[in-house]
Amino acid sequence: MTDPAHEAMIEEIEQEARATASYTRRAAFSPRVIDAMRKVERAAFVPTEEKELAYVNGPLPIGYGQTISQPYIVALMTDLIDPEPDDVVLEIGTGSGYQAAVLAELVREVYTVEIIPELAREAAERLDRLGYRNVHVRIGDGNVGWVEHAPYDAILVTAGGPRVPPALIEQLKPGGRMVIPLGRWPHGQELTIVEKDRDGRVSQRAILPVAFVPLVQEKQSPVAN
Repeated sequence: MTDPAHEAMIEEIEQEARATASYTRRAAFSPRVIDAMRKVERAAFVPTEEKELAYVNGPLPIGYGQTISQPYIVALMTDLIDPEPDDVVLEIGTGSGYQAAVLAELVREVYTVEIIPELAREAAERLDRLGYRNVHVRIGDGNVGWVEHAPYDAILVTAGGPRVPPALIEQLKPGGRMVIPLGRWPHGQELTIVEKDRDGRVSQRAILPVAFVPLVQEKQSPVAN
């Protein structure tokens, strides 16, 4: 039986989807996305001291200066890539692993890169313990992606920067979509869809204002899992 607080979170996500439809062009999210948000227990991805707030529709601290994203934003970013069961998706910014878990319910494989080693290791252990065998975690610089498994049907970036990293555009499959916050932190960011058409032409469209932690650049590190 679903936790009443979890179900209330789902209802808030659906209400916020309707309220932001003029920005997102989506008055309702896919039933598959809503089912994934319902299935993944957010309480498993937040620190012990935040458990009581796990199903509040807002971001929460997870340590190391990072946050777990607002559930509505997780659902929105997931919905914007139109995930299909056979997709292979790259996530930049693993954090606690919550977004990766939601994606794992919807697609074939998830490759996720986290620059903070402690977060990457904790997320890899957590996802493995929860049974997510189709999520693969790497410690490294998200700006360079994970080229060994490219091209990707979709890419989600959960940290913001002034421009789209060229390596991520290169690793996006023709016909694919990327969702990324663009702009200067902490103000002026907009959640943006980047699309690559079948001929490799790239276009982008701003969706709505957001506030994400900065996308940090650093030398690539070894694989975590």
